[in-house]
Amino acid sequence: MIEEYPDLLKLDGFDDAIIGVVQRIGLQAICYDTHKVIEILMKDMSEEDAWDYYSYNMLGAYVGESTPVFLERMEP
Repeated sequence: MIEEYPDLLKLDGFDDAIIGVVQRIGLQAICYDTHKVIEILMKDMSEEDAWDYYSYNMLGAYVGESTPVFLERMEP
């Protein structure tokens, strides 16, 4: 599916956390599952360090209109 959106920015090494593409007027971005991102980061660091890294380096980054977005799923 992501091949259909070649201009969107993608996080290297986090393909398993992609859940789709979000769209609205003036915005298209790859959407990642926050908890899957944390799971991937925890392969190389503690859970606390993973959340810190995610918050500062991923969630806190803006690199243009196609900056990836993150979805935190709510439990029913």
